[in-house]
Order: sequence, then structure tokens, then C-alpha cells
Amino acid sequence: MNNDSPSAKIQMLKSSMRCFVFGLLGLLPVIGFPFAIAALWISGQVRAAERQLWNAARPYRLWGVACAAVGTIFWAGVLAIVVARALMFAEGLG
Repeated sequence: MNNDSPSAKIQMLKSSMRCFVFGLLGLLPVIGFPFAIAALWISGQVRAAERQLWNAARPYRLWGVACAAVGTIFWAGVLAIVVARALMFAEGLG
């Protein structure tokens, strides 16, 4: 298989853009968490392909990862607070 094929480059560019879009969607309240996880997953796949090919859309992938990381950390924290408060109410401590 020729890794320098145009189709491999196109696939990598599309995946980088998909990572960016999913990263931005990862910042949305409530529904953003799965998108952020998907962006991080896609970024890992693109990063592996970048070892063999130059990625013109690398800045989009990096911004997507940054947004996804912020979204994941923030919404995981919000989820932890909500669960903690629910447990406190269930125990009668809240």
C-alpha cells in the first residue's frame, strides 16, 4: 500500500477537520462530552498518520484537541459535582 497516495492525504485532512468540529461541539453544555471524547479519539488516529504524511490541517487538529480537552475536563467536573450533590441529597446531607 502506498501511504503517499492522494486518498490517504485527503482522509487525513478530513479527519483533522472532523476533529476540529467535534472539539468545538465538545464545548457545548450537556451534549458536548461525547463529542469531546470522539475528537480526542480522532486526533490520535490522525496523529499516527502524521508520522508518514505532512498534514496541512494540523492547526485545526491541534485546536480541536485543545477544545476537546477543555470540554472534557470541564464537563467531567460538572458531572462529578452533580453526582456528588445527588449523593449528598440521597444521604440527607444536603
